Amino acid sequence: MKVKDMARAAGVTPDTVRFYTREKLLAPSRDPANNYQHFSSDDLRRLRFARKARQLGFSLPEIRDILNQADDEHSPCPMVRGLFEQRLAEVELQINELQQLHQRMEKALDAWRDMPDGTPDGHTICRLIEHWDQAEPNLTEEL
Repeated sequence: MKVKDMARAAGVTPDTVRFYTREKLLAPSRDPANNYQHFSSDDLRRLRFARKARQLGFSLPEIRDILNQADDEHSPCPMVRGLFEQRLAEVELQINELQQLHQRMEKALDAWRDMPDGTPDGHTICRLIEHWDQAEPNLTEEL
């Protein structure tokens, strides 16, 4: 398969195929007659795998490690479970932090509705930001 065929079969762009080839996750052969890259069914399987792994949040180095373990005929599944458990905990923490940020933003916007606009005077830049925690005393406790 050529790059375009590979991309179509995997549901990605040709640039994605080229990217994974540059990253050495795919190992196409070269046609000596025209120097075109030719991808195998194994390359297609690896590309589809990498795409699914990216959709699940695995990083490129992690995908490389998973593929390397499989290439060495070792099951990467224990590593995948461990990485995924760690990633899930990180995502849960990010969600929690974003929910807290969302609450602070809503409270700040509520406080700002009643605050007058100010002009920078050498002491202030934007009074909304500089005085938002004074308008809502409970906001600083969440930081």
